[in-house]
Amino acid sequence: MEYKYLTHINSPEELKKLKVEQLPDLCAELRSFIIDELSHNPGHLASSLGTVEITVALHYVFSSPADHLVWDVGHQAYAHKILTGRRDRFHTNRQFKGLSPFTNPAESEHDAFIAGHASNSISAALGIDIADRMLSEQDGTQPRKTVAVIGDGAMTGGLAFEGLNNTSMDKNNLLIILNDNHMAIDPLKGGFTQYLVDLTTSRGYNKWRWRLYRLAIRMHLVDEHKRQILLRRFNNLKASLSRQGNNIFTGLNIRYFGPTDGHDVVALVRILNEIKNHKGPKVLHIITKKGKGYAPAENDQTVWHAPGEFNVTTGERLSDNPQKDNQQNTKASNPPLWQEVFGTTLLEMAKANRKIVGITPAMPSGCSMSIMQKELPERVFDVGIAEGHAVTFSAGLAKEGLLPYCNIYSTFLQRAYDNIVHDVALQNLHVVFCIDRAGIVGNDGATHHGLLDLGYLRPIPNMQICAPRTAGDLKAMLLLAEHLSGPVAIRYPRGRTPVTEGESSPVVYGKGVRLLSGDKVAVLSLGALGNTAMEAIKAIRDAGKGEIALYDMRWLKPLDEELLTEVASRYGTIVTLEDGMVAGGLGSAVLEWMADHGYAKRVVRLGVHDQFVEHGSTRELYQLLKLDKDGLCESLLQVLEK
Repeated sequence: MEYKYLTHINSPEELKKLKVEQLPDLCAELRSFIIDELSHNPGHLASSLGTVEITVALHYVFSSPADHLVWDVGHQAYAHKILTGRRDRFHTNRQFKGLSPFTNPAESEHDAFIAGHASNSISAALGIDIADRMLSEQDGTQPRKTVAVIGDGAMTGGLAFEGLNNTSMDKNNLLIILNDNHMAIDPLKGGFTQYLVDLTTSRGYNKWRWRLYRLAIRMHLVDEHKRQILLRRFNNLKASLSRQGNNIFTGLNIRYFGPTDGHDVVALVRILNEIKNHKGPKVLHIITKKGKGYAPAENDQTVWHAPGEFNVTTGERLSDNPQKDNQQNTKASNPPLWQEVFGTTLLEMAKANRKIVGITPAMPSGCSMSIMQKELPERVFDVGIAEGHAVTFSAGLAKEGLLPYCNIYSTFLQRAYDNIVHDVALQNLHVVFCIDRAGIVGNDGATHHGLLDLGYLRPIPNMQICAPRTAGDLKAMLLLAEHLSGPVAIRYPRGRTPVTEGESSPVVYGKGVRLLSGDKVAVLSLGALGNTAMEAIKAIRDAGKGEIALYDMRWLKPLDEELLTEVASRYGTIVTLEDGMVAGGLGSAVLEWMADHGYAKRVVRLGVHDQFVEHGSTRELYQLLKLDKDGLCESLLQVLEK
């Protein structure tokens, strides 16, 4: 499609050639481009639609990459990618070997910092700003400007407040754009969200203060010293007139501007031009609508956060089309998602046990905690994008006798490591960690793959770790965890459970199960990847190329020592298979056990070896890692040959 303005903009410098009054039309073209592209190449739609105007205004006023724009989180930044020379490649966004799903400095000099996890922008931008100022003083050059754009719930994360606190103490000129849309993936909860609503309702005071300040500037009545005095007097006046008193930003000596309409691009350009050279830290509070400009996304912001393929004209999400789904899957019915098995099982358990509660850091719909939340809302706690708090909050609940099932995506659980060690495991508290999106997750890439949890959880004393191969295993493990003590981690992948589970032995604490007998070589698998191993081994058998045994370990900690003794006694070569980093995981555990018990065995470890895995479809990435059926067949045949 030919666009009047967008087609001719391949850099921020070309954007600056437009007149201010042309910017609203450019914003409309950007929205149209994003909607059209994401309709057939799925991505994060609603968030980027909400940040079109602030993106255009920032690139019109500031000079990227000389000035630094730090996005938080990166799925707000599609318009930024398009305006910084990546429009012609945007159709490859989130695809294998294509554009990164989030901002990434390795991809573009316009991406000041990586932004796959939330709440890091203020801390990172503050470091960038201070470093730039210090180096500029040493070199005698003019310091550049740094902007942090924080939104989509990222302001609920504890790291954001730590960054604010540091910003108030150190000399800097950081500009923080607070993109306030009252949403993360799901509607935001909590006191800070209500606090932003209260700031919004005090719009009259803020407008009066802003107009008075601009008048004083024009009359040359205010310099930097007098500004501080005047600001304090304004705040004191507000405190005397309003029950709210100073807001949190001015209380931290961070200058506050707003709230203002985040969809008025002309006004945003004017405001940014007026405040960009002010000394000291400052916050511009903008009000936006997630999904702005596309009615279906505005009306259901949670669903349209990342809607999959859709029909632009009708708003029909193609992934919701039963006919299309049946064309993709010829089985009579689709198996449930792992997340659905978790959600329905937890609800059943919670109805039977009033001590069970659910905790999620802003992911109730994604992890299916919403199933319990809908029927037992008083027993589900959505704590916002605050994983460390979610874990320590769970520890407090457990300390007083409740049984928390704390559901966190594997990649985000990394952010709560000290809380797991210090607040849960050290006290041996009964918290059940339901680790969603374990292993390869696909198009969101390196920041979202759940590959590290086995390695970082296994060394923690008191921690118990299991992984289901089937939907039945997951349900059984959730039920079993209810009757254990101490911390329990249950990790399971994204997507659908196996179509057919076949025969499955009851899940027993600390015990694995033999799925296939064999000769000379035994595969020890952990989790759902065991299903792929089963297919590969059967293919090798059907081809008459060897009999390989298969064991589903089920538990990484404690290890099934009886099973390992059997394997060490019967097989000369052992292959371990895991959907994670081999360093520290199942393969390491088996090697350690064999060494400790005097078995000199050949152990071949299959999994991910010392690398961050790029983005692409799950199928493509498993092929890349040789963890698909064909890749495992190749690896196992090589083992047999040796």
